[in-house]
Amino acid sequence: MPPPARPLTATPCEALTGTARVPGDKSVSHRALMIGALAVGESEIHGLLEGEDVLRTAAAMRALGAEIVRDGDGVWRVWGRGIGGLSAPENVLDMGNSGTGARLLMGVLAGHPFTAVLTGDASLRGRPMARVAAPLTEMGARVVAREGCRLPLTVVGTGDAVPIRYRVPVPSAQVKSAVLLAGLNAPGRTTVIEPQATRDHSELMLRHFGADLATEETEDGVAITLTGQPELTGRRVHVPADPSSAAFAAVAALLLPGSQVCLPGVGTNPHRSGLFETLREMGADLSFTQRRQEAGEPVADLLVAGGPLTGVEVPAARAPSIIDEYPILAVAAACAQGTTVMRGLGELRVKESDRLAAVARGLAACGVAVEEGADSLVVHGVGGRPRGGATIASGLDHRIAMSFLVLGLAAERPVGIDDATPIDTSFPGFVDLMNALGAKIAPGAGDS
Repeated sequence: MPPPARPLTATPCEALTGTARVPGDKSVSHRALMIGALAVGESEIHGLLEGEDVLRTAAAMRALGAEIVRDGDGVWRVWGRGIGGLSAPENVLDMGNSGTGARLLMGVLAGHPFTAVLTGDASLRGRPMARVAAPLTEMGARVVAREGCRLPLTVVGTGDAVPIRYRVPVPSAQVKSAVLLAGLNAPGRTTVIEPQATRDHSELMLRHFGADLATEETEDGVAITLTGQPELTGRRVHVPADPSSAAFAAVAALLLPGSQVCLPGVGTNPHRSGLFETLREMGADLSFTQRRQEAGEPVADLLVAGGPLTGVEVPAARAPSIIDEYPILAVAAACAQGTTVMRGLGELRVKESDRLAAVARGLAACGVAVEEGADSLVVHGVGGRPRGGATIASGLDHRIAMSFLVLGLAAERPVGIDDATPIDTSFPGFVDLMNALGAKIAPGAGDS
């Protein structure tokens, strides 16, 4: 039985002020657990995101034979089994709502000589897996799935994986990562070619654990080559604060005049910087200070002050570096002066929900004029507080839920969401953190 729905309502408020540490980066957390489980020796992970998605990955790696414990001080310790050393699980691996966890795990399983079954919640079972299954099949694994290559699915892995040279058909860090993880147990070199560069957390984490990766520019795009069968060694990892989570507090502060918010230790990976780059183009008062590196990842403190925004045209080429943040960018665009045009959004159709359609419906319900295309969204900003006064169907999508709660803070009338349960998959403590900064988010449906 799924948990009961948990409606929330955000009430219009004034400035946000204070300092708040958002949870650890979800993408880095998944990879730290998986690669730690494939390493030899102990890995020590600080700042791991303890949201439902990442906890599902931890449970899956335990089921595959890795020893994973959480200390009382919040440090996670992983004792890995080495490349190719995982063992067949006794039960189905339930990845909950985590598309990243499921797709990367398919790559891990493909390079092991046993059979495993993956499933997930209703949202994840509706998401396509063919783009991951195709290259893994070329490498010698077999993927058996229901119609549309959807979960539940079975991965029949191989101990004799074949290294391949694979050009990803659409920008996808998950596909790239799955191929590289499968290539760990393949002799020789596995190469992934990206026509458009995507987030490189897997490459940085693999190098941190001792893998040999080379990256070069080619006529076809960026080529990432992994030398197979390395001996990965346990490492210490400090997970940066998640920039995708920081986006919600940052945009809320930008939209409320007089706000002054500091978000320390946020990941500033250039492949994740599209939102902040776009907000600056819109006139946002935001800056990064105390720049540093942790486990190969660039990190800085984010300072945000409230002020007016102006609509812009967002280039389609920026989409891979902003793909998870388009819902909250659309909220910023709704409050900006003028029109914001976003293109290259087709990938939003196959996220936890059809995010493109969900954003367009939700903004329209809150009194914002929008034009939804097959892979585009045009938002006509109101130059201040939108009308609000709607209850939004989250569609089991954490980013839709949080984005419209932020809109409720900056609207004329409260905005509710039908179910906040999915928020815990990526941002446990979201409501408490936002309210500590001065937001007004409370349980219960709105009066709309």
